Amino acid sequence: MSDLAVNGKLEKVCKEAYEKLEKINDDSFNEVKDKLAWCIGSYNYDKNPEGLYEVGAEALDALKTYKKEKPRLVSKKLIDNLEKVVSQRDN
Repeated sequence: MSDLAVNGKLEKVCKEAYEKLEKINDDSFNEVKDKLAWCIGSYNYDKNPEGLYEVGAEALDALKTYKKEKPRLVSKKLIDNLEKVVSQRDN
């Protein structure tokens, strides 16, 4: 898969993570939501995915923690997709 395809998938999954955090509406996630929104906008501007990888990992941690508390509100698919794209950074 090309870098552009991987980065596009990363952006898509980060947007999904942002939407889920927005829907959860917990103030403790405001910082990671703000960072995600900024990094998504930044990626759209300069196509540098570095911030998406970093903040995507933070969002992954936040969503995993929330899923432990409320397992039905965060899909396994979202967590799996986020883990998969964030791990692409090392490849």
